[in-house]
Amino acid sequence: MRVVIARLMPDFSMDVYTDGIISGLRSVRPDWEIVDLKPHPVDRKSRSLFLRILKYYERFWRFPQQVQQQVADIFHIIDPSEAHITHWLKKKNKPVVVTCHDLVNFYYLDNLQNSVTLPFLSHWLWLNAVKAMKYAAHIVAVSSATAKDTTQILDIEPARISVIPNAVEAAFQPLPKEQAQSFRQKSGISPETVCLLNVGSNHPRKNLSTILQVLETLQRQGLPIHLWKVGANFTDEQKAFIQTHNLENHVSYLGKPEKSTLVQIYNAADMLIAPSLHEGFGITLLEAMACGLPVITSKVSAMPEVVGDAGVLVDPTDISAIADAVCYLQNNPVAYQELANKGLIRAKSFTWEKTAEQIAEIYEKLLSKKQLPEVAIT
Repeated sequence: MRVVIARLMPDFSMDVYTDGIISGLRSVRPDWEIVDLKPHPVDRKSRSLFLRILKYYERFWRFPQQVQQQVADIFHIIDPSEAHITHWLKKKNKPVVVTCHDLVNFYYLDNLQNSVTLPFLSHWLWLNAVKAMKYAAHIVAVSSATAKDTTQILDIEPARISVIPNAVEAAFQPLPKEQAQSFRQKSGISPETVCLLNVGSNHPRKNLSTILQVLETLQRQGLPIHLWKVGANFTDEQKAFIQTHNLENHVSYLGKPEKSTLVQIYNAADMLIAPSLHEGFGITLLEAMACGLPVITSKVSAMPEVVGDAGVLVDPTDISAIADAVCYLQNNPVAYQELANKGLIRAKSFTWEKTAEQIAEIYEKLLSKKQLPEVAIT
């Protein structure tokens, strides 16, 4: 079988997913030919009108044309924002699969801000691209929450949607305690300090303002506390909160580290705090659990599907409840270790080979169905 994978423009989380799917497929179906197609990268955050137009040309004309020219048994579009490519593939008469990671932009329009210079056009193009998922033969939703959104928002029948979760790379694993202690020491974090970690963007739905309020609450209560932020930096408003409440010495921004450093950070922290308001999945939760780091996250959206009973689930708007969860884990070492162990066990069930096997089975079923009418006629 020849499978064409159509990527998104360079994007960290989407690259992790695509790399995982491709490596998984090559492992579970070694005799298949997997074609990895990548659009030409264009600076997605540039305010240059020329680069913005170039990006539109690349996304909506040149790259779809490149995909269309391929000969394949199955086409897999890796993100709903590129689902407009299904229009280009109609004449190929081959099954098209689209992975839907989330439809968060329908809930939070500001998710598209700070990355576009033509917001109305960008939103219109995004909307039309996502709606084109209805022309796909099948949708892979990374969580039941995303599958539900896909049905309710886009009116795509559940029979054409399969829930296949993301996975975690083997690189995310517990490290020797000496390495974690060394990283903390180099970062100026004492053994007595409770080090919270948050990984990801700074979009409003990530609820960073609540995390900072939790930090301020714990600091007032006298708990030695520190927050590591990885990924996007704090917004100006969040930085103002940090300064106003004298939290400068309790917060560190660690940038966007390489994978090996990120693994060290997960191992060196004491808890992952991720009370997001909405997630299509939440791969950082898996990464933390795979490193033996207890997780405090939301009891809404897709987060409960990811952590199961291996994390502390809270109301993401309840500052006191989140602060209490931190204190509970800090004051109960037995419960802390039990949660860490549960996380390790649960994370092992999310592998890219397992995810790829389920996707491969979808490909095979789609091709079988395509051939069934011919068999019936004869």
